[in-house]
Amino acid sequence: MKGRSNGTRKKRIIVSLCAVGLFLGSLYAYYGSVFSSSAREFGGKSWRKIGSGVSGNDEDKDEKQDESYTQSGQENNDVILKSFPVCDDQYSELIPCLDRNLIYQMRLKLDLSVMEHYERHCPPVERRFNCLIPPPHGYKVPIKWPKSRDEVWKANIPHTHLANEKSDQNWMVVKGERIFFPGGGTHFHKGADKYIAAMANMLNFPNDNLNNGGNIRTVLDVGCGVASFGAYLLSKDIIAMSLAPNDVHQNQIQFALERGIPAYLGVLGTKRLPYPSRSFELAHCSRCRIDWLQRDGILLLELDRLLRPGGYFAYSSPEAYAQDEENLKIWKEMSTLVERMCWKIASKSGQTVIWQKPLTNDCYMKREPGTQPPMCRSDDDPDAVWGVPMEACITPYSDRVHQDKGSGLAPWPARLVTPPPRLAEFRYTNEMFEKDTEHWQHRVAKYWKLLSAKIKPETIRNVMDMKANMGSFAAALRKKDLWVMNVVPEDGPSTLKVVYDRGLIGSVHNWCEAYSTYPRTYDLLHAWTVFSDMEKKGCGFEDLLLEMDRILRPTGFVIIRDERAVTEYVKKYLGALLWEIVGVDEDDSDGDDEIVVVIQKKMWLTSSSIRNS
Repeated sequence: MKGRSNGTRKKRIIVSLCAVGLFLGSLYAYYGSVFSSSAREFGGKSWRKIGSGVSGNDEDKDEKQDESYTQSGQENNDVILKSFPVCDDQYSELIPCLDRNLIYQMRLKLDLSVMEHYERHCPPVERRFNCLIPPPHGYKVPIKWPKSRDEVWKANIPHTHLANEKSDQNWMVVKGERIFFPGGGTHFHKGADKYIAAMANMLNFPNDNLNNGGNIRTVLDVGCGVASFGAYLLSKDIIAMSLAPNDVHQNQIQFALERGIPAYLGVLGTKRLPYPSRSFELAHCSRCRIDWLQRDGILLLELDRLLRPGGYFAYSSPEAYAQDEENLKIWKEMSTLVERMCWKIASKSGQTVIWQKPLTNDCYMKREPGTQPPMCRSDDDPDAVWGVPMEACITPYSDRVHQDKGSGLAPWPARLVTPPPRLAEFRYTNEMFEKDTEHWQHRVAKYWKLLSAKIKPETIRNVMDMKANMGSFAAALRKKDLWVMNVVPEDGPSTLKVVYDRGLIGSVHNWCEAYSTYPRTYDLLHAWTVFSDMEKKGCGFEDLLLEMDRILRPTGFVIIRDERAVTEYVKKYLGALLWEIVGVDEDDSDGDDEIVVVIQKKMWLTSSSIRNS
């Protein structure tokens, strides 16, 4: 009886264990499918694994690509990638190298007093997001230029705190589903257009036109807000690089780019801004909240590096007009500093003062020995900018600039096609410059033929040339109502100075890292041999493609011009990225063995976005 009882008990235990096992198995199957579905909809928080995405793209996993491409550090995998996961909705505005959460997670020891926390800090490889950035709930194709200058969809940038905070300054107004921009600013409540005309009047420019007969073309707007100053300069044939950090005002640069205005996320902190010396005719600060006296005037000296000979700095701030003790003290110290820098007051009226930088080295050579700030060392390269610390010193002019008493640039628009003097620094001849310009006019005409079935004149506004060289791609687009961010690699010839001397704008960058912009900010990306360069650097194609997808607007376009083997390898990722080919040009008449592939990004939303909309 005892033995029989033990056997029964064992049977009961076995049956119970089986039942528990079946129950746990059913739970695993059920929640596993739920989590899998969640990964398809939101992407979870996957960092490096490739998983299921939202594409619903059911290509056979065993489908082979026609031709594989082996790159350094990249798997030689013949299987066409099915899909990428989609990042969680909380990352819809992720800027990987300007991510405050990353700073906290990595416990970076940064000096907040000099704005190091607003500078670039990129995640290591193991911390990079390997997923598609989702659009916010209710996202719509952006309003087209020029209407977008004055209004955008609220759903695309669902942040209205600036409208409340700056309600008395006419920055922006929320009405229903849209956000409107009346053109106001902290120091120009009545509109940027009137403020710009007043500034031109202060300088006695003809017809109160700030472009001064085409002699003022490139402007740096520091602490730009929502970039209304830059927006209203465009009608004057002036292009501004509107600059602001991702600070307490957060989405100001995002608003600027959504409006179709050139803008860049950056800060005057400890590193040089990613622009070469003598790039801008005018720098502007309207209540930009910058302490120009800190660290021996290092921030003002960075502006000095960037200004052309005879360039202007327009400063609208209480220090320029207020009569209280504190502001009078700041004004006195600032006036003394700029005097030692050889700047002179060109005009002062009301709330604004405009200083002018000297045309030659004469003033610098007359300074007393030991005068501060000092002249920069002879071995200092003022055009080395990527990750280079600022220097509290004055950059002297070259012998040529000193003798010519200026940059020697033609007025706009003639300067776009006129070989600039700095061309000789690269041993480029005028004939090489002219041939490059003509070459890219031919190429761009062919690009637009490939795009013709998909675009209208207003379809494309924000364009990025990911490897600009001398800016001839952008020059070929001169007659179209768009602007181009010309990007020059950090490890190549510093031809960005030629780009600026042509009256165009851009920045230095390393494409092994994420770019300093918000998601969904460009309508067209042009990648000329960028992938081949990545292979040489040992950086992954996958990271670059995900970064391009991050900054590309839904329904936007990518033009890849590269070797055939490279383009074939990139094609295996298109389904996973929800991109589709809309045109191919295999014409090798240039003799460079390059294939052109034109791609369009599909419009997609996550399931939660659709539900919440």
